[in-house]
Amino acid sequence: QVQLVESGGGLVQPGGSLGLSCAASGSIVSIGAMGWYRQAPGKQRELVATITVNRSTKYADSVKDRFTISRDNAKNTVYLQMNSLKPEDTAVYYCNAAIRQGMFTYNDYWGQGTQVTVSS
Repeated sequence: QVQLVESGGGLVQPGGSLGLSCAASGSIVSIGAMGWYRQAPGKQRELVATITVNRSTKYADSVKDRFTISRDNAKNTVYLQMNSLKPEDTAVYYCNAAIRQGMFTYNDYWGQGTQVTVSS
């Protein structure tokens, strides 16, 4: 069994900062790419940022230069530092990880989601 547990969401004013973290636990052999996605009300889930094992990163255009993704491989944890937040960043944020439990196959796992609300 694998769990991804997120923390760090909340309410912040426009222009403010917030940090999210997501820790993977359970029967884990190795973790591949990790990432953050978000889903706003009435919209589809969209990619925010991803990071590979070697820390190569990719960002959605809408968050470039404002958000930073990082990971701690020893702790099986991925982070998202969000700066200069805008109301349109309001969404439920989900972490995602490709996790290998057996010999060969990586499977996708998702966290439960954490609400981020940007409002004055």
